[in-house]
Amino acid sequence: MTAVLVGLDVGTSGVKGVAVSSEGELLATAEEGYPLSTPEPGWAEQDPEDWWRASQAALARLPEGPVGFSGQMHGLVALGEGDQVLRPAILWNDQRTGAECVEIERRIGLERLIELTGNRALTGFTAPKLLWLAHHEPATYAQIRRILVPKDYVRLRLTGEHAIDAADASGTLLFDVGGRRWSDEVCAALEIPLDWLPPAHESTEVAGAGDQAAGALGVGIVEPGPVSVVLGTSGVVFAVLPAYAPDAAARVHVFCHAVPGTWHAMGVMLSAAGSFAWLRKVLGAPYGELDEEAGRWNPGTEGLLFAPYLQGERTPHADPDIRGAFTGLSLRHDRGALARAVLEGVAYGLRDSLELLRTLGVEPAVGRVSGGGARSDLWLKIVASVLNLPLERTESDAGAAFGAALLAGVRDGVFADAAEAAARCVRAAERVEPEPAWVDAYAQGYERFRALYPMLRS
Repeated sequence: MTAVLVGLDVGTSGVKGVAVSSEGELLATAEEGYPLSTPEPGWAEQDPEDWWRASQAALARLPEGPVGFSGQMHGLVALGEGDQVLRPAILWNDQRTGAECVEIERRIGLERLIELTGNRALTGFTAPKLLWLAHHEPATYAQIRRILVPKDYVRLRLTGEHAIDAADASGTLLFDVGGRRWSDEVCAALEIPLDWLPPAHESTEVAGAGDQAAGALGVGIVEPGPVSVVLGTSGVVFAVLPAYAPDAAARVHVFCHAVPGTWHAMGVMLSAAGSFAWLRKVLGAPYGELDEEAGRWNPGTEGLLFAPYLQGERTPHADPDIRGAFTGLSLRHDRGALARAVLEGVAYGLRDSLELLRTLGVEPAVGRVSGGGARSDLWLKIVASVLNLPLERTESDAGAAFGAALLAGVRDGVFADAAEAAARCVRAAERVEPEPAWVDAYAQGYERFRALYPMLRS
């Protein structure tokens, strides 16, 4: 009989579950949504019980099989005695911890922090959230006995196991990324007890990974060469590194990959498809209509530019306080022009990440694209032309959930390793080439885009 492998992705807007065969055939899918709470400006929280209810509902509609886990990274689930949830989880896109990030870099030293963790202290990471709790909710902090990230809370409820994988642990800022273990030095400096932290394993041992590493595996990014380009709520350019080599200024993240013994670097922009979703909501227009109207405009949209900083930014600016803008508006611009400018602005933000990866020696010949935005032919043509890089869709667009299912197959012996899983199950479906007539126009547009951030910041 064909093995059934199940993948669960605990995302920001909902859980996505997939069942796949041992040859990568998509057998079934299930999705369940849940709300996002923003109790204060810049805050983002969710009730972990919502993840569990949604996961149960998704699994009930899928055939049974070994389950692998993926999910939004960096979120803090604080557990007390008996694994009781102490407060709503603070999510990856929460921006409240600016002061705590400064404190962490002061306590440890920026250079040493980057050396140990591959990253500087950013508001989205888990460690600053713990310090924020200590400062602002000391009664809650005093009750903490364990902490988890989102997908591993679902694992706990499903299996009773406290565990995390090296890829997701890398995003806590408490992990020795080069050594692939919890950092005694960082935890001591921040006065965080090591017994709060779950045992850390390789992704293939516990069938789990943070969403970006799982998503990259799901499109076949298992070794240096091609890059993963994600057009999800956030935007990501992801490359496997041959060795642990953090950027000296930590302008891109360097984490453990889901493939044992490997690392990856990635640039992350906070509002990619999220920017287009915001515009659609503001204009009250369906995606298809906006996409069609955007296609009527030429590249560059007659000087209209969009800065996609709707909720701060990570790469390359690490600025939680910057905000988005349109500039260059004229009487000729309509809602199609606004839509085109958003598509182009996000593409320029992705190029920021690709240029930084190139400084680490990444020279891709192709990108594998995923995320909801990848369903737009126009957007892929724009991104390919801005990056001057061919982009490939894969047969499955199930993203991180697909990668989680492959990890379940490795853990249960269906595949010998992650490379075999990708070779058997991931297949390119179509290729989008850069449009030659657009490449030069977008090269000029990118130079104008690079001037936007300093202007907005000043």
